[in-house]
Amino acid sequence: MATSDKKSFWNRSGSTDENAEMSFVDHLEALRWHIVRSLVVWLIITIVLFINVDWLFDQVIFAPSQSDFVMYRGFCQLSHWLHLGDALCMPPVNLRFQGNTISGPFMAALSISMVGALIIAFPYIFWEIWIFVRPALSVKERTGFQGGIVWVSLAFFTGACFGYFIVAPFTLNFLANFTLGTQQAYQYLPTLGDYIDAMKNIILGCGIAFEMPVLSYVLASIGLISGDTLRNSRRVAIVVILVIAAVITPSPDWTSQIIVALPLFLLYELSVIIAARVSKRVGKNEPKEWS
Repeated sequence: MATSDKKSFWNRSGSTDENAEMSFVDHLEALRWHIVRSLVVWLIITIVLFINVDWLFDQVIFAPSQSDFVMYRGFCQLSHWLHLGDALCMPPVNLRFQGNTISGPFMAALSISMVGALIIAFPYIFWEIWIFVRPALSVKERTGFQGGIVWVSLAFFTGACFGYFIVAPFTLNFLANFTLGTQQAYQYLPTLGDYIDAMKNIILGCGIAFEMPVLSYVLASIGLISGDTLRNSRRVAIVVILVIAAVITPSPDWTSQIIVALPLFLLYELSVIIAARVSKRVGKNEPKEWS
């Protein structure tokens, strides 16, 4: 591929002039290039992670299922520091997984690599989305979204870390130590696929849920919501938050659901404040800026 072709591949947005009128076909062409570039970056990261999938599984994915996971010790030390005794000290967890299909290990490695690449490539993918949408915005709207990629990425990674370090230990501990009946007539051997699916739901679910303040900023900027709208919808929001918490946490343990629901409620209250401030600025026709 020639140098000019490479530059065209990475910089092409369907038009060299953002102010130029584009036809529907031009928009489709631009969207195609954004999608292709995003897929290429995602695929490269997937291949790199797949090559190192053994380390990734042992040190990252498998770690929360072991009793020596750093957060188990951290929760217990926090409990003692708060003079709560062993209230936050969870029983030891040492899960071992079974494989019931011949392709199970390969599919698990592929799934870990693909989802991991999606998480790592999230800022770039969002940047491609922003580049595609930007020409349709006014100068004031573009100014208002300066730094948006940083805030969106920060919210997503904060949520993903919250799910991995906080929600996952509580959820796995509950599931691993839950027993049915008194005769122990069964042997608890979870499948590898179930465990990976649970981790994916927790990490991605929390990452997406933590985008709530960013979403409120966007919707308030274009006038779809305001601080008063969110305040009047607080009761409905609480119900929705509880449902989201139940979906993110794959266990019926109310403790895990509260651990997820509480920060989501705090994020909702933060969204109320952000929407109110943005609505006030929009009403005064002031430039919108990320706070």
